[in-house]
Amino acid sequence: MRRPLLGRTNEGPMSTTAADAIAAVARALAHPARVRIIGFLLSRPGCIGGDIVDEVGLAQSTVSEHLRILKAIGFVVGAIEHPRICYSLDPSALAPLKSLIDAIAARVAGEDAAPCYTPQHSPRSSKRRRANPGKNG
Repeated sequence: MRRPLLGRTNEGPMSTTAADAIAAVARALAHPARVRIIGFLLSRPGCIGGDIVDEVGLAQSTVSEHLRILKAIGFVVGAIEHPRICYSLDPSALAPLKSLIDAIAARVAGEDAAPCYTPQHSPRSSKRRRANPGKNG
């Protein structure tokens, strides 16, 4: 039995809201520097921005921009520990993307009919045969 995707029912497409949430997470993860920052943050419970700059080898302003993007989706959180900010991960922000990936992984090959079904004698296929007699039969 097919599991519904986030914001989707078996009767129709995924909702715009769900699609937007998934796309926002995917966009935030779509840069190698951000993936490296995440990898670094995975290796510890939290760290300051300077540690991230040293680890990824980018300018402070560049790292700050990448952190801003990751914070905008809620994946990275910053706790102020005066005079610094300690950054850590909040994996719950990945829930929309995880739901999509889980649904894709759970789908059994051959579970559904062919992706496109065209009846043998539809008016459209008959017109195509007349227009292109050497093709489609």
